[in-house]
Amino acid sequence: MDNEYNRYYIRIRTILGIAPKTIHEELATALGPDAPAYRTVAEWAEWGFREGREDVNDDPRSGRPVSELTDENIELVRQVISNDPHSTYDDIIAETFLSHGTIERIIHDHLKMRKVTSRLVPHQLTAEQKEERVKVCRENLAKFRAGSWRLCDIITGDETWIYHRQIGRKSTNASWIAEARCQRNMETKKSNGTKGIKLLHDNAGPHRHSDVINYLTEEGINIMPHPPCSPDLAPCDYWLNDYIKNRLTDQPDEKSLARAVSKIVKNISEEEFKKTFDKLLERMELCINNHGDYFEHLMK
Repeated sequence: MDNEYNRYYIRIRTILGIAPKTIHEELATALGPDAPAYRTVAEWAEWGFREGREDVNDDPRSGRPVSELTDENIELVRQVISNDPHSTYDDIIAETFLSHGTIERIIHDHLKMRKVTSRLVPHQLTAEQKEERVKVCRENLAKFRAGSWRLCDIITGDETWIYHRQIGRKSTNASWIAEARCQRNMETKKSNGTKGIKLLHDNAGPHRHSDVINYLTEEGINIMPHPPCSPDLAPCDYWLNDYIKNRLTDQPDEKSLARAVSKIVKNISEEEFKKTFDKLLERMELCINNHGDYFEHLMK
């Protein structure tokens, strides 16, 4: 279906009083990745047909056509992936309103990224990134082995998108729309105050902000170094995200979704947490032995 047919459809549905969001869902269900982006549907519905426009063709343009492959959009996609390495194409479309094709070109042609074990990571680590991964892993492991750091003092957290409908598990998932941002914190045991805490965060922008760093320093919380581009060394990324999502069922609203997520997390056994943090040390060793490159294909 080309743009003209899409716009005829948008026009008819708009005349019938259908909201742009619903129109976009209908087109996405019917056309999949070939559907126009939500922003495009909204523009035609709100700025065009609702204002009395009759013509479904593009307005005349001078010069080169407007491209979605702008520096701004490339950085926007980069930020979405940085905030949640588990992001799917649907996640990124929802965040950026860019088309599937544009996002695909940005990820593969401009960001040079690919999927590894359900996470988006750089297609190839640079020599500097590999060196940094080895350096950080060696320094962290040395502190654990010397006894100056303990696994039971680590608290780690991250954010992810969790949907009311569980994507990829049911045929009806093509029509999901609602989503809720979920922040998870993992800790191996309760601590008294902040003394001795080692906070393990990835390198997302909010975690590196000076206000956050200053606050943690003032509170006496030690920040455990984490190398860049390393979801394979972050417990939330390599375990908790999938653990939660694989156990969720469809939920009718945000409150029930939050309750369901909280119940899953509260029911995780102490042994499961211990096993996950023990694997963190194993993963550091694998990173070192693999000269800083990604190693999950070597995991037993």
